[in-house]
Amino acid sequence: MVHGLRSFADPGRGGRRLGYLQYVPPAARADPTRRWPLILFLHGSGERGRDARVLTRHGIPRVVEESRGDLPFIALAPQCPPASAWPPHLLALEALLADALDALPVDPARLYLTGISMGGEGAWHLGARNPHRFAAVVPICGYGLPAYGFPAKVCALKDTPVWTFHGARDTIVRPAATVALVETLRGCGGDVRLTIYPDADHDSWTRTYANPEVYEWLLAQRLRARG
Repeated sequence: MVHGLRSFADPGRGGRRLGYLQYVPPAARADPTRRWPLILFLHGSGERGRDARVLTRHGIPRVVEESRGDLPFIALAPQCPPASAWPPHLLALEALLADALDALPVDPARLYLTGISMGGEGAWHLGARNPHRFAAVVPICGYGLPAYGFPAKVCALKDTPVWTFHGARDTIVRPAATVALVETLRGCGGDVRLTIYPDADHDSWTRTYANPEVYEWLLAQRLRARG
């Protein structure tokens, strides 16, 4: 196992401990002077709970497991508590990122945010709340909640590169949820790419995270001064 299993206090939930997986490339441990890009991954509803080891089923944690230490990013994968969702825990995610910037050899100009399904929702929400923090956002089969001001709130990301993915045959989160966010973001001048897989259902993440072009695109994005 190349992940480290850790926990942190959720400042918005009375100090409750939330588990997370942390991956640091072996090369980062060998050269502490080098700064590395960081990916924050938000899982879907099926991995909620109190055992972060289940996060290796999907997404970036699975990629880390299969890469055998070759992924050229620091990666964080927090676990959402049972019967909850990501929007109530945005403060905790911000605190986790702040701790990582203090404790790990992270390049603050190369913070990337991604998530799947419920985690795709979390990526849209956390990204819109922090438009000056992330160099790029990759929501996969996600959505925005009207109760939190979406789709209009997505315009906060108009200066942040976004590449979003969805399966055309998805009946769990309809692709129209992503299309509405993309159209709104484009309407306010956003830099957004949309990929819809015509043959995919809800699992549009496995092929996305297996695509080297996604990581090449991420690494080409750097945080810049934004008005």
